[in-house]
Amino acid sequence: MSQISLTFPDGNARNYAAGITAAEVAESIAPSLAKRAISASLDGRHIDLQWPIEDSGAFSIHTMKDEAPALELIRHDFAHVMARAVQEIWPDAKVTIGPVRDYGWFYDFDRAEPFTPEDLGRIEARMKEIINDRDPVRTEIWDRDRARAYYRNRGEPFKVELIDRIPGDEPLRMYWHGDWQDLCRGPHLQSTGQLPADAFKLTHIAGAYWLGDASRPMLQRIYGVAFRNRDELKAHLHMLEEAAKRDHRKLGREMDLFHMQEEAPGQIFWHPNGWNIYVALQDYMRRQQR
Repeated sequence: MSQISLTFPDGNARNYAAGITAAEVAESIAPSLAKRAISASLDGRHIDLQWPIEDSGAFSIHTMKDEAPALELIRHDFAHVMARAVQEIWPDAKVTIGPVRDYGWFYDFDRAEPFTPEDLGRIEARMKEIINDRDPVRTEIWDRDRARAYYRNRGEPFKVELIDRIPGDEPLRMYWHGDWQDLCRGPHLQSTGQLPADAFKLTHIAGAYWLGDASRPMLQRIYGVAFRNRDELKAHLHMLEEAAKRDHRKLGREMDLFHMQEEAPGQIFWHPNGWNIYVALQDYMRRQQR
């Protein structure tokens, strides 16, 4: 059996049999590390604990203390758990994509009936139940024909189209969060129970064209934010509240500065108070340029 060499952050290297998983490497270092491990990096590439390692390289184990990889995993897994919750509540909903973004994630759904703000609370409640179930997360590599057939049989045309858009030599990785499955590059946590149930919130719903193309179907996008713990979530929500107080649209209305009209998107209609401020700022900038 071939051997690989993994070099750890402290400069020490160890030899292992090719195909060992990151979880097994963590266990070989210390059982306590294996319990705390959430993912690993190999030559800067973020990988699952369950992925087999076939090549030598610089290697490190991540725990929840490692902010960047921890947040990537948390937000990515929350996207899957939210999609699972939506399909369990509304089996007619079709899934599309659910990437990590900014402070959280979004997931686009194709569903005849519109989601409502009240639905967000219902989805959150089901997500917490899924987290409490502590379902294992597992992954497999599938060939394209098998993956296409799987999604066609499930009536998921958007996933079939996504498969056709993936470069031909890229492996297809399939993930299960419990019994719910999605096409995804990963990496992911090892169980839904590793997600912080008190550190996420679904924020709002918006429309989005499939693949950003106005000629394609209009989907429903649900946004969420997530952090490593409740305090980080509270700090973020407080920041959003403070930013909302300073929103120019809110201030413009409250201070009688300007208004906007649907007939002229992006056009500002100045009121006397606002125009006076605009002219004063314009004069100030001109003086500074002299």
